[in-house]
Amino acid sequence: MSRSREITIVSAALLVATLIGGAGFAMAQNGRLPAKPTGKDAAAKTAPAQTAPAPASAAAPAKVHYGIGREAKPEEIAGWDIDVRPDGQGLPPGKGTARKGEDLFVTQCAACHGEFGESTGRWPVLAGGAGTLASHDPVKTIGSYWPYASTVIDYVRRAMPFGNAQSLEGDDLYSIVAYLLYLNDVITDQDQEISDKSFPTVKLANEANFFDDDREASEKAFWKKEPCMTNCAAGAPKVLGRARAIDVTPEDGKGPRVE
Repeated sequence: MSRSREITIVSAALLVATLIGGAGFAMAQNGRLPAKPTGKDAAAKTAPAQTAPAPASAAAPAKVHYGIGREAKPEEIAGWDIDVRPDGQGLPPGKGTARKGEDLFVTQCAACHGEFGESTGRWPVLAGGAGTLASHDPVKTIGSYWPYASTVIDYVRRAMPFGNAQSLEGDDLYSIVAYLLYLNDVITDQDQEISDKSFPTVKLANEANFFDDDREASEKAFWKKEPCMTNCAAGAPKVLGRARAIDVTPEDGKGPRVE
């Protein structure tokens, strides 16, 4: 066989081996097919292939950046995450007494709220009002109305003093809040210390009168899949009152004066 013919046969065999997968078509250097394996070699060749180990789990996808802004730093998030929950979560470190808080309140808060929380002008009243919620003119203060003491310290911390919010240090914050609690008879000792450790135990008088929205249960009888849209009330409609008769609209010159 000529050398060129031998090379042609080798090339053709290699092409077939490539197309079929190459198994059993390895060629010797001289272009001849290898001898058929026997014995242990045959067993090794015919044994099923071992399953390859599963690849490691894919890595988490990289964060996508849209070219706007940057990721907030932990200290930046901490500057916004300052809410205080009723269970005490979020309370800042610190401690104080009502005796110390009285002087701070007079200098920082009394210009708007009065020296004893009675209010100046139209600013909110912070103390008093006990027993007035069921009256014609309820006075809603920390002691008479608010449900949680955490609302007091949360609001003072984030929004007061007016015009200089978030300027109070931890001890001053607790002292002012202690003074407010003292004005509302929530604590009765001016020297009682309140702190981030003891504050969650402070309870306001009206807490029990606040409850979760239970309309799904308490008003279940009123909820219908197909509400009535016509002739829903029994009998003919009746006029119960007229604006002219109850003097809702005052006559010219007789209405209340607005300064």
